[in-house]
Amino acid sequence: MCAKLEKTDSQHITYESLLQGNKDWVAATLQEDPSFFDRLSAGQKPPVLWIGCSDSRVPANQITNTNPGDIFVHRNIANVVVHTDMNMLSVLDYAVNVLEVEHVIVCGHYGCGGVQAAMSNKQFGIIDNWLRNIKDTYRLHYHELDIISDPKKRTERLVELNVIEGVFNLTKTSIVQNRWSNGKTLSLHGWAYSLETGFITDLGVTCNSNDHMANVFRIAESAKKA
Repeated sequence: MCAKLEKTDSQHITYESLLQGNKDWVAATLQEDPSFFDRLSAGQKPPVLWIGCSDSRVPANQITNTNPGDIFVHRNIANVVVHTDMNMLSVLDYAVNVLEVEHVIVCGHYGCGGVQAAMSNKQFGIIDNWLRNIKDTYRLHYHELDIISDPKKRTERLVELNVIEGVFNLTKTSIVQNRWSNGKTLSLHGWAYSLETGFITDLGVTCNSNDHMANVFRIAESAKKA
């Protein structure tokens, strides 16, 4: 386990304090484990790809109590997974085909500002185009969401549905389907993290194959080899 340093008040973080914090972390880490950086620099073979929100309060390694090198991470506003995002697809392709991760986790979090913004009618700027993806998720599930009278609970449910749709969108990619067709293990999961309690909720959506996928999204073997 990497050394844990004394917490700093985020309101007093400065440019200089970040550099000093790095020096303190290196010193504490080497004191606890002199060979830590030798092993870290030798290469990476993480078993997990994490697709999470950019929110500064949801760091993948800390909330799962893992170390550098354990999780390959991609983050964006509101952990959106869409087939037009070349950044996400590039990360997914590298993680699945080069690092050969065995698990991909889409992790949202309750109290997500991106989801809250998507539920409003306000105009925020260029991010409105990104939030459209979450609005489309609302449109798909409006029958369920509109009957939830409590605004907080409705937002929390959209957080979960945004994750679930993200997992399903992963299954539709040729990257994931090719991995499955080659007989290699790959499990996709959906999680939601609570800022209020610190606990992660497994949303119960796990995909290991395209067996339950609508036929229109399945990629035929001949198409894969073309």
